[in-house]
Amino acid sequence: MADTAPAKALIIDDERPLAGIVASYLRQAQFETAEAYEGPDGVRLAQELDPEVVILDLGLPGMDGVEVCRRIRTFSDCYIIMLTARVDEVDKVIGLSVGADDYLTKPFSPRELVARVQAMLRRPRRRTQPATAQAAREFGQLRIDAGGRDAWLGDEPVVLTRTEFDILDVLSARPNLALSRRQIIDEVWGPGWVGDEHVVDVHVANLRKKLDDPPAEPRYVLTVRGVGYRMGQG
Repeated sequence: MADTAPAKALIIDDERPLAGIVASYLRQAQFETAEAYEGPDGVRLAQELDPEVVILDLGLPGMDGVEVCRRIRTFSDCYIIMLTARVDEVDKVIGLSVGADDYLTKPFSPRELVARVQAMLRRPRRRTQPATAQAAREFGQLRIDAGGRDAWLGDEPVVLTRTEFDILDVLSARPNLALSRRQIIDEVWGPGWVGDEHVVDVHVANLRKKLDDPPAEPRYVLTVRGVGYRMGQG
């Protein structure tokens, strides 16, 4: 049996010593790595290398991390972890709103970063079901094809990131069950994930925007106070 090719990780950070340390830890974990130190170079390498995961600093010369993330999302569905030295919550929310999957605040443990990357790459387990194995799930105007990983509002496709679709998949698979943030994290990020559980709220907010689902009167993703979220009937 042929060996599986190593997963590719792209580190985009203008702190070269830190980028080198992160790359070293990832190589020890059997990743193939590349580094970029400016925003435009990071976008170019992401196009050329097609990495499975990008570790992306928020504060970059030439083009900041938010814009780099936005541009990568126009051609790639890779996992993106944002790094930030800024402590205010706004930066984290902005980073996630343009398609990042997770974030870490500097200083951080390289071992924790590698653990999060490995947990992300185990997530495709939710997408291994054959598309013919299950019927589309319907909630009013919303139709979800879990096998094909498609979502539609009426006749219009809804463009979701991997994380947004995974959350929608988890909720719609058990529509009458209220799930806590921790339960959603265990299903989507994996039980070994550690970090701020409110990352779920950011992705749910983005999901609601794309579903035209106002939080004051939601139809598809309902908040269950004191618990978490469950699927609405549309």
